[in-house]
Amino acid sequence: MTSARTTAPAPGEAALPAASAAALLRRNAAQAQIAERPAVRFGAVTWTHADYVAECAHMAQLLLALRPEDGPFHVGVLLDNTPDYLVALGGAALVGATVVGLNHTRRGEHLLRDLTHADVGIVLSEPEHLADLAPIARDLPVAPERVLISRRWSEVDGDDAAAMLPGSRDLAEALAEVPSTDPGLEPSVDDRWALIFTSGTSSAPKAVICSQRRLLTTGARMATLLGIGADDVGYVCMPLFHSNAVMVGWAPSIVAGASVGLARRFTASGWLRDVRRYGATYFNYTGKPLSYVVAQPAAPDDADNPLRIAFGNEGSPEVVEAFARRFGVEVIDAFGATEGGIAVNRDVPMRSGAMGVAPPNICVVDDSGAPCPPARFDAHGRLANADDCVGEIVNTAGAGPFEGYWNNPEANERTLRNGWYWSGDLGYLDDDRYLYFAGRNADWIRVDGENFPAGPIADALARHPDVVVAVAYGVPDVHAGDQVMAAIVLRDGATFDGAAFAGWIDGLADLGPKWRPRFVRVARQLPTTGTNKVVVRTLVHQQVRRDRIGADAVWWRDRDAPSYVPFTPADEVARRDAMVAAGRERFWDL
Repeated sequence: MTSARTTAPAPGEAALPAASAAALLRRNAAQAQIAERPAVRFGAVTWTHADYVAECAHMAQLLLALRPEDGPFHVGVLLDNTPDYLVALGGAALVGATVVGLNHTRRGEHLLRDLTHADVGIVLSEPEHLADLAPIARDLPVAPERVLISRRWSEVDGDDAAAMLPGSRDLAEALAEVPSTDPGLEPSVDDRWALIFTSGTSSAPKAVICSQRRLLTTGARMATLLGIGADDVGYVCMPLFHSNAVMVGWAPSIVAGASVGLARRFTASGWLRDVRRYGATYFNYTGKPLSYVVAQPAAPDDADNPLRIAFGNEGSPEVVEAFARRFGVEVIDAFGATEGGIAVNRDVPMRSGAMGVAPPNICVVDDSGAPCPPARFDAHGRLANADDCVGEIVNTAGAGPFEGYWNNPEANERTLRNGWYWSGDLGYLDDDRYLYFAGRNADWIRVDGENFPAGPIADALARHPDVVVAVAYGVPDVHAGDQVMAAIVLRDGATFDGAAFAGWIDGLADLGPKWRPRFVRVARQLPTTGTNKVVVRTLVHQQVRRDRIGADAVWWRDRDAPSYVPFTPADEVARRDAMVAAGRERFWDL
């Protein structure tokens, strides 16, 4: 059943770790009661904690050998969820390096921007992602010999690495040239351990700084919250470039001496099979995975599995309840962000749609910082004063565990202005201070648990020869998160061809599948300010509702469909009914 007892622990609630990640890993390898227990499982492969730390020590030696002479010690990791990802994290911990998780859904100039922005000096990848690196190979801010390609876990032919990435090195060959022993360094618990990208502005994502202290503290708190002990097994199928997978899925296993089973990528059809194969007792998720799993054909023995608890966010109440009931699992659906600056209390009787009760330091404010009035609801429970009560969620007590953004002083200043933490998330409070999530800042879009900025999508759409103006933004998904919507103004005399436009979008190398618009509004004109800036929040409010968009035509495209087709009045009714059934009617009315 759905848990109503707690959510992500409040900042500062748990004792900080006294030792570094390096010391923790060495403890796990040295103590007999932990060392011979499983640490990492991947398919048929199982490593004990001693095995895992030995792999990390060897990687640490290689990272030291490849460390650039100048610049930060940053290691870009462009991998699926393979053991090498965890070895990179462990190796970095032993030498005080920083793992930069690279989002493999970002392509071309956007991936290059992330590498450059994060000052990456070493890259670790695999054949599965050579096609992502090859178009930007000549512009990489990394010397070719510091680009490592791992073939150990690859499922594709990687023999063409030399042709696609001239000068890159095979990881196994590079490891053979360095010692396999622990370097014996003593990094600080305050050393930077990871940069985790999250969306922040319309121009580019931000890289959240995570020290060893931050990750270990979160891991310890999650281990306590989920009751994780040495016998527990986590199932990590969310991408390891996300904070959810690292902080909720993997870090607790290192703190508790437990283990994790890895899935290269999430698949709904393989989820239960993997849970049973690994003997997984806990599971982390973000966004819509629960919906995809629940949509699989039910079987009488679905509840016959070892899973006891799941932790994540953005699951709709109905899907969370259905998942918990079907698989016999306690689900804690919480609110949180990579920065970690907002926490609410769920140790209260819960209300439908609410995230919990906000403590006095968590407020909802307008653009000037003034508190928004409480939400009012009509007789049907619909939000009646969205224009007044919806604002940005802030922490007036300060940053909490947030340690800043890398190489982005403007974002740091904006996020921490007035001494508050500004989340960029929209919400509203009722009279009893129950906090409701109302979406993200208009520059952010979240699809299937992934945050990304709207600006690059709009820039790409604006390249179409018939498009004069293009804007991209998120509209509520039926179950969780957002779907991408675009509003475009066509040149005079041009008409919208759904099949041709879909084919053109699919041909854009810099737009990954999740970035492609689900809805396209063909507008005669867009709402603008006095300085001719498009008012995106108005577009977000109008969504696909005919009572708000007037005579503008809306086209839509189902996942993997070859063409956009008109979004009809019947489609609108079906979408609203689906949101009502999913317990998300309030998002329709926002």
